[in-house]
Amino acid sequence: MEDFPAALFSKDAYEEQIEGIKLIQTHISWVFLTGQYAYKIKKPVNFGFLDFSTLKKRKKFCEKEFEINSKFSPQLYLDVLPITENTGKIKIGGEGIPIEYCIKMKQIPQDNIMTNLLEGGKIRKEEIDKIVYILLDYYEKAERGKEVEKNATFEIAKFNWDENFDQTEEFKNITIQSDDFDFIKGKTENFMKTYKDFFEKRIQKRRVRWCHGDLHSGNIFIYNGKVFIFDAIEFNERFTCSDIANDIAFLAMDLDYRNFPELGDYFIKVFVEKSCDKELLELLDFYKCYRAYVRGKVVSFRLNDNNIPQNEKDKDKKEAKRYFDFARRYAEKL
Repeated sequence: MEDFPAALFSKDAYEEQIEGIKLIQTHISWVFLTGQYAYKIKKPVNFGFLDFSTLKKRKKFCEKEFEINSKFSPQLYLDVLPITENTGKIKIGGEGIPIEYCIKMKQIPQDNIMTNLLEGGKIRKEEIDKIVYILLDYYEKAERGKEVEKNATFEIAKFNWDENFDQTEEFKNITIQSDDFDFIKGKTENFMKTYKDFFEKRIQKRRVRWCHGDLHSGNIFIYNGKVFIFDAIEFNERFTCSDIANDIAFLAMDLDYRNFPELGDYFIKVFVEKSCDKELLELLDFYKCYRAYVRGKVVSFRLNDNNIPQNEKDKDKKEAKRYFDFARRYAEKL
């Protein structure tokens, strides 16, 4: 059998005619771009909060990711396909034994990712308004109720933070300074104790939904005047079933991180006005801190991935440090 995933660099692995193949990878996935389509494959990893360690689980979570993200951008998400092996050859959607599964998506030029558009100065308040309206519509229809709300309690918030600190111990004085680690830990724990009843109040006011869970500019395309939100989290309900404020704080933090705080402030202002949720502001810095810390953690994980070249890891180290710096800044406001 051909080596996997290296076999997917062969044009014979695809049904369509393609001119070139490009790979983008994160700590949890490979994404092969063929010009017309993108094929996303889950890596066989287990981080505790995420478990893709078996083929059965990877198939399940491909299907779940497809289901959730089709609600945000049905035009992008096309199918879940087996990756098969037959007479030693690997093919997407072919005949034979499934060795992996992938999500087939329409490929949009990488230049149209919101992160790149921000760098080019091409994001205006008009695009922010469109994002707000998409989110408002999604949250209005999103799953809610006791099974969702149980993931937004004080106890779960504390569990998530404890998990973050446990999983970043090994990165002390590598991507996060020990004094920053201790400072953020102390400030967030004190905030949660002070606001313990407020978490319950938010649940009672029905501010908890099945959210996106990973709402930042890298997961938003803007193409031909249309906004496509994608890559919502499917693998852990603790991360997706949350206070809406948690979702909103992520994109606001991301805009701060990318040196567009004025757009982040505008995003919050419009969302609060349209959602009639002024209480969201009381949780904003707490969740901004949480999101910046999680991003620092996730980027740090890449330092342990043997599939990632050293030059990329050098950039990852700097990126993770900056996220943790932002987490410290938000913690100082708590």
